[in-house]
Amino acid sequence: MSVRPAGERARTATALLSGGLDSTVAVALWLEAGGSVALCLTFDYGQRAAAREIGAAAAFCRRRGLPHRALALPWLGELAGQRGSALVGEGSALPTGTLQRPGDERSAQAVWVPARNAVFVAAAGAFAETVGAGAVVAGFNREEAATFPDNSAAFVAAATAFLALGAQPPVGVDSPTLAMDKTAIVAAARRLGIAEGDVWSCYRGGERPCGVCESCLRSRRAWAAGAEA
Repeated sequence: MSVRPAGERARTATALLSGGLDSTVAVALWLEAGGSVALCLTFDYGQRAAAREIGAAAAFCRRRGLPHRALALPWLGELAGQRGSALVGEGSALPTGTLQRPGDERSAQAVWVPARNAVFVAAAGAFAETVGAGAVVAGFNREEAATFPDNSAAFVAAATAFLALGAQPPVGVDSPTLAMDKTAIVAAARRLGIAEGDVWSCYRGGERPCGVCESCLRSRRAWAAGAEA
């Protein structure tokens, strides 16, 4: 059984903030619920959208008065390249889909980065331990959990159990968006004053979102559904 922190420390977090829709809303929900954030972390492992992700995350942190740090993990990018992940470099074509079917297990495999969320959670746990935080906050969600197991409730539970033993004192993992799909996350974003242009949810790093990658399609569908509601 994992041991979760209690009291004020449990309400203080380090946050995994990619600058995308899910992680940005997760941090905002954590703050709305009365939590505090000691540090937001954005990781640069050589992904195509790294600069845009870091920029969106940094801008959100400036607006909310939150500490932000970008961490370079070049070795993770090297491993992703060796595995053939389309998220790094320009050698592999990014998978595309449709609004009705933005992604599946095949497209998930095409963009998989080895143990990415496990690495991110472990790193955030180390920072949490040293800044007096009792939680790692992440923007996982049930929609992507269908094809990305490291977005699932089982992953959150396992990560919490891992950090109960791997951090002293223990650190828990929380995801305020865990039970949500993208449409629900967009609804929360609108309520919290987060606009579509405030986040970067594209696998590419161009001037504008590409509109055809899985991440873009999921976001487009959710923002459109929210506008029609």
